Amino acid sequence: MVKIKSSFFCQECGYEAPKWMGKCPSCNSWNTFVEETVTVGSPEPYKTISNLNGPAKAVIIDEVSTTNESRIETSSKEFNRVLGGGIVPGSLVLIGGEPGVGKSTLMLQIGFGVPGKKVLYISGEESEQQIKMRAERLKKKEAEFYILTETNTQNIFKQIEKVKPDLLVIDSIQTLHSTMIDSYPGSISQVRHCSGELLKYAKESGVPVFLIGHITKDGAIAGPKVMEHMVDTVLQFEGDRHLVYRILRTMKNRFGSTSEIGLFEMTGAGLKEVTDPSQILLSHKNQDLSGISIGASLEGNRPLLIEIQSLVSPAAYGTPQRSTTGYDPKRVNMLLAVLERRSGFRMGTQDVFLNLAGGLKVDDTSIDLAVCTSIVSSMEDIPISQDICFVAEIGLGGELRGVPRIESRISEAEKLGFKEIFISSFAMENLELKKHKIVIRGFDKISDVFSKLFG
Repeated sequence: MVKIKSSFFCQECGYEAPKWMGKCPSCNSWNTFVEETVTVGSPEPYKTISNLNGPAKAVIIDEVSTTNESRIETSSKEFNRVLGGGIVPGSLVLIGGEPGVGKSTLMLQIGFGVPGKKVLYISGEESEQQIKMRAERLKKKEAEFYILTETNTQNIFKQIEKVKPDLLVIDSIQTLHSTMIDSYPGSISQVRHCSGELLKYAKESGVPVFLIGHITKDGAIAGPKVMEHMVDTVLQFEGDRHLVYRILRTMKNRFGSTSEIGLFEMTGAGLKEVTDPSQILLSHKNQDLSGISIGASLEGNRPLLIEIQSLVSPAAYGTPQRSTTGYDPKRVNMLLAVLERRSGFRMGTQDVFLNLAGGLKVDDTSIDLAVCTSIVSSMEDIPISQDICFVAEIGLGGELRGVPRIESRISEAEKLGFKEIFISSFAMENLELKKHKIVIRGFDKISDVFSKLFG
């Protein structure tokens, strides 16, 4: 018997309430509740493997088979790195990103880059001809790659039973709808129900499923937060669509690290991997410019050398401006207070503009020293040598603090041709200085660094 009920869902976080509410108690958003009709007990539900084999039974943990199933490696090393070594069989992966950033292009390339596997690409946004045109632009070789333009989950699962794919891609989850839910596609109840069906299919069949999802204006994946709780891995595909570089970032991963990134370059023939990201994050200048310094950051297990650009000018109005791009503005305000209190620079009368080249967003405190040297360089109009790299965290007392994985940062700077690197003197205790060709200089306080650089 079919039962129909009505519920109210928050369109930002998926919170369910029996009546309309002005403010969501979960995410504190206003006027986000929408009434949706939910149908319970459809007469023809999708028959999963558990329906066919009977109900699941409890087993003793010692009797569970522990044979490790090998991961599926794709032709993209960057994609494999972000997933933790490859695609895990039976996993459910959610990929979010802004419209036009290249999510569909990425998944098409991944589908073509899985040798010996049967791939089913389901699109609810593009026609078969549009997908074929995109595939021809990628110039990929012939592969066992199936496409299906369908949004009804019942029809989709019928095609899945016929094709029996080894990899399933859904583009996008917001376009799917099930007849078991009396609601429009993209609604909270539809997205949650369709995700649940695909989750059950992935776990019972062992077929990895990739879900492409849109994001809201705040940068969160559109639809309910319950989607992020249901899936095994959440990937964020970032980058300005007007620029050529894209960053694939891991937000959640049950099978690997949650801090890995993959870097791609958007070209006319699709996405190209960037194997040496530090090269593109550093600009090649013919002459030294003030306000520019290089900091050694760390994203996951990957060291990155980032160019910090600063512009300091006298404040034209009573309140000085503080503008940052790619770095925490509160952290910058704290560093400016340290410069004024511990080093004697009058930052309260200066406008400060800070930018991280390459469009990166970094929250690593190890570039504190590079940020401060960049600001002082612009304020004093004294260029910093292009052969010097900085890596240290700055405390409120103006002292330089050590950072983790200092060896990998030094090796990256040495590989890129830097001749000197400034670090905390406390980090030099366990370093083997003889094995590095780069000159490593240790300092106790930030004032000592300024005396060495600017006299």
